[in-house]
Amino acid sequence: MTSPPIAIPSTSRASLRLPSGYTPRFKDRLLFSLVSNSPVRAALTVLMGFSGALFNGIGTVLIVPVILTILEQEVDSSNVPPLLNILLSPFDSVPEQYRLAVMAGSIILAISLKNLTGYLNSLVSGSLRRRLTSDLREQALQMLLNVDLDFYSKTGVGDIINQVNVEVYRTAAAVQALIKMTGATITISIFVYFLISISPKLTLVSSGLVLVVFCINQFFIRRSKGLGKRLSNISRDYSIRLTETLTGIRLIKEVVSEQREYRTLLSLIYKREQCDFQSSMNSAAIGPISEVVGVIAIMSIVFLGRTFFSGQLAEISTILLTYLVILFKLLPIITQLNGARNQFANCSASVKMLTHFLQRENKPFMDSGIHAFEGLKEAIRFENLSFAYPGASDLALKSINLTLPKGQTLALVGASGAGKTTLADLLPRFYDPTEGKITIDGRNVREFDMSSLRQSMGLVSQEAFLFNDTIRNNVSYARPDATEEEVIDAIKRANAYDFIMEMPKGLDTPIGDRGVMLSGGQRQRLAIARALLKNAQVLILDEATSALDTASERLVQEAIDELSRERTAIVIAHRLSTIQNADQIAVMKKGQVVELGTHDELLALGGYYNQLYTLQFSKQGKESLWNCN
Repeated sequence: MTSPPIAIPSTSRASLRLPSGYTPRFKDRLLFSLVSNSPVRAALTVLMGFSGALFNGIGTVLIVPVILTILEQEVDSSNVPPLLNILLSPFDSVPEQYRLAVMAGSIILAISLKNLTGYLNSLVSGSLRRRLTSDLREQALQMLLNVDLDFYSKTGVGDIINQVNVEVYRTAAAVQALIKMTGATITISIFVYFLISISPKLTLVSSGLVLVVFCINQFFIRRSKGLGKRLSNISRDYSIRLTETLTGIRLIKEVVSEQREYRTLLSLIYKREQCDFQSSMNSAAIGPISEVVGVIAIMSIVFLGRTFFSGQLAEISTILLTYLVILFKLLPIITQLNGARNQFANCSASVKMLTHFLQRENKPFMDSGIHAFEGLKEAIRFENLSFAYPGASDLALKSINLTLPKGQTLALVGASGAGKTTLADLLPRFYDPTEGKITIDGRNVREFDMSSLRQSMGLVSQEAFLFNDTIRNNVSYARPDATEEEVIDAIKRANAYDFIMEMPKGLDTPIGDRGVMLSGGQRQRLAIARALLKNAQVLILDEATSALDTASERLVQEAIDELSRERTAIVIAHRLSTIQNADQIAVMKKGQVVELGTHDELLALGGYYNQLYTLQFSKQGKESLWNCN
């Protein structure tokens, strides 16, 4: 049965396709919440970037006077930029014969500290990305386990897997790119401050040239955004198709469509590779273009410096050289910023998709009640109950009124689509009624704590779900703490002991995906053993024998009789022979209860139930006669 709801942090809200009401502000909230969940790592990343930029700038500025001193050119303090004078002032107290060595050592120290902070920044940044990925997947899993069943009826499994794997990873990459952009912006700001303090005129010119680089790169960034959106959509389509291929492999082999599916998947793989290649080409173009424009900028500064300071080149050589060295060091950082902008643009589609995927407001969630369910004492009542599936205009159930006293069995019969399973699904609150209510001992089921309510119920359906695990773990799934004796007792009462003991490893035998290594009857008996071990007070048996042969049906029916003994049960029956002893039989047609009574009462009534009974048993009689012949 369903596990207890998991508390979901209010910061995690998102989805698959962008609805018409989506706003970028919501995406920004997701990015902010992700960073705020790891404030120390995010702050350290920015701090390391700032420190690295500062050490890089100091080391770069000090290189010029050291080079000039080595070349035996005197550095005139009157022609030195004020910033350089400030940085050189601590060395005035150093004896002249040691000054060059101390300055060189200071440069080495500054560059070493810059690289050390860069190394630490890489470690912290990598740790932040891993943490973001884990946090996003945790939020996605919490949402998936808590969301109502209606979400899964409208969302493909492949779509969900793509969100949890691919889009989560790309969203974390987008956040990391955003932090890189912050660090690069801080670094550029420090270098620009150095440039302005040296020469405002040259900085104005170089800023114009840098703006040209940004404008050129903007074309590639816009293209990257489009390619990123296309890449996300192709990844989604591939994940959906691959999941459907694997789950439908039996049908694929049955109709011999392996090559068709192979070609379809191969086409999606090729499209994804092409899109990924185009994204890589687009990203790779940013660096060379930035470098070429950067060289043009440096050469322009040289010629403009010659123009601005004509006749003073000897005096201002220190200024010009310092400026060019700083500008030369700045250009790669601008390239890094553009690279981070490109990465963020490429992953922005994933941020939008995941934001909507994690969002709670656009998904069905049931509110759990506050009262613990302590067991059925009197009766379950369906009171004037109507229900329509979310988004549907027609009612699936109309004005249902039924009473199920404790310890009795209520059978639901009718043609396919009459609403039998829908009605049973409302009791454990897989859905809530559109109108009316269900009460247990006079209290609305919505007032009960959902976990305790579902823990008191056992469900055995026509297609029993089994995990790709051992028999033991499947039987004890609802009670992992069950003892060996309790497990064996449950499988004996479910008529499953004999076939289990004949298996190679007994209870520890793996049964394959969905129990594929077992027959239909064996799977049903394991599901019944699971319900017996759970010891649920209320049972819901949904056509548990309808797909079985006669021999398997007999064994399963005996197990069901054992399971239902002294319990309150709702039995959905396809074969009317299995419910003749039910305390009540509700005959359903088009979402309504058209007849209600015992087997004998309904036959005597001569209505719809009598028609179903006569039709079914006359058909069975003909089949028996045919088999005898």
